[in-house]
Amino acid sequence: MRDFERRKQKMKSGTNEKLIVALLETSSIREAAAACGLSEATVFRRLQDNDFQAEYRLAQREVVERSIGELQAATSQAVETLKRNLTCGSPSAEIRAASAILDNSFRGVEIYEFTNRLEKIENELRNENQQNRTFDGKRRF
Repeated sequence: MRDFERRKQKMKSGTNEKLIVALLETSSIREAAAACGLSEATVFRRLQDNDFQAEYRLAQREVVERSIGELQAATSQAVETLKRNLTCGSPSAEIRAASAILDNSFRGVEIYEFTNRLEKIENELRNENQQNRTFDGKRRF
């Protein structure tokens, strides 16, 4: 009986992997279901399962992180393009380039300052929590 349950779980796990890939690569549940040979009802049931949701969110996060890495790799080239367009001879292109550079510079400063403030608050909370604990790890109050 246990062997059957293990095989069943292993098959479900492989199906989950295929379904997650299909959900990431297609634009609808219907398309994802068809790509995996599953019914839409099965896909909806899997999407309600907490373990499946956790796997799916992890896969989504990995896709987003990879995309962010690719965007970051192209940042230098994008900045060079904007700088080149500052003096390209087309007033509208020059204005758009200047505006993009200024907007992104201001946004970068805001994010940097926000991140620093958040890290400071987190460190203060961490220190406060450590000070409020006794030697046995229990809270004082």
